[in-house]
Amino acid sequence: MSTTQGVGTRIRLWLMTGVSYMIPFVAAGGILIALSFMIGGYEIVYVDQAEFLARGFNPLSAQDWAYVMFAVGAATFGFLVPVLSGFIAYAIADRPGIAPGFVGGAIAGTVGAGFLGGLITGFIAGFVALWISRWKVPGWVRPVMPVVVIPLIATFITGGLMLVLLGGPLKALMDGLSDWLTGLSGGSLALLGILLGLMMAFDMGGPVNKVAYTFAVTGLTAAAGVEDPTDSRFVIMAIVMAAGMTPPLGLALATVIRKKAFSDAERQNGKAAWLLGASFITEGAIPFAAADPLRVIPSIMIGSGVTGALVGLFDAGLRAPHGGLWVFGLVHNWPLYLVAIAIGTVVTAGLVLVAKNIGKSEKTADEVLEEAVV
Repeated sequence: MSTTQGVGTRIRLWLMTGVSYMIPFVAAGGILIALSFMIGGYEIVYVDQAEFLARGFNPLSAQDWAYVMFAVGAATFGFLVPVLSGFIAYAIADRPGIAPGFVGGAIAGTVGAGFLGGLITGFIAGFVALWISRWKVPGWVRPVMPVVVIPLIATFITGGLMLVLLGGPLKALMDGLSDWLTGLSGGSLALLGILLGLMMAFDMGGPVNKVAYTFAVTGLTAAAGVEDPTDSRFVIMAIVMAAGMTPPLGLALATVIRKKAFSDAERQNGKAAWLLGASFITEGAIPFAAADPLRVIPSIMIGSGVTGALVGLFDAGLRAPHGGLWVFGLVHNWPLYLVAIAIGTVVTAGLVLVAKNIGKSEKTADEVLEEAVV
């Protein structure tokens, strides 16, 4: 990694590496678990695995299919914290950081330290492995350093610190967070919805967006066995997904309402933004923000904040951590959830078009571009 990068930039890159590798596990595991609940009901969590294996799988049984989905999804979810930790360590120290990072993350999950524990063990493992890799060692030892010595020592130090010093306090902190989320309702959820909505739209898939998303997934993971569909942790997941959908959807709508306000390239991006927004891929808004950040970013943030507040007020809950419109069958109170997304989309589009008029001449974006080229 370039030494010219600032400390803050490098920390963001390390975090984003871990989160980026974690998200496919979140999506696959979370959607499978949510589908299993939809097909087999919440009691599917009480199926005894040994008994299931002894009697065998019945392909004609919906309950058996539901249990397979739940078991595979739960196993996939079990990798979330180790993958987060392992790839943060990998980003810092390259391959020697993977083993201590994964082991540290696994121990963090075992002791109840959760995602916060995974973040911490990722950094500990990465820096310890990097430190050991810089030791001056005899030439005959150097070949085994990255495959034996560094993983051995770094794994012991990382795992030992989590077990002996960090596990207890981090577990208490995560338990407190879970209790706080459980107690949220009504107006407090709406206020949190505004904050999470602003964060989701601020950098459209960047570190701030991922902090909000990871916060929601943390609550969703802790509430995996909860039956109440309006539990605040499910509502928070619904808030984050809806607020992440409206930036590309709103910009796509704006390109349809007033085409002349956008360049030809932006209009083409608008066509793709419909699908990206519907699929909860907030990054679909990036081309518009890159071209006109001062007008676009505040507009999409307000639109997402409105969406988040409405979802919180409507008590719309979601058990799936990804999928957008494709998992609407898993949304509690989905009609009002759609209303919240629709209002946020319209607000986003309206604000973008109003902002486009500020300080602009009557010339189209294409005409301005042609003059610049000439």
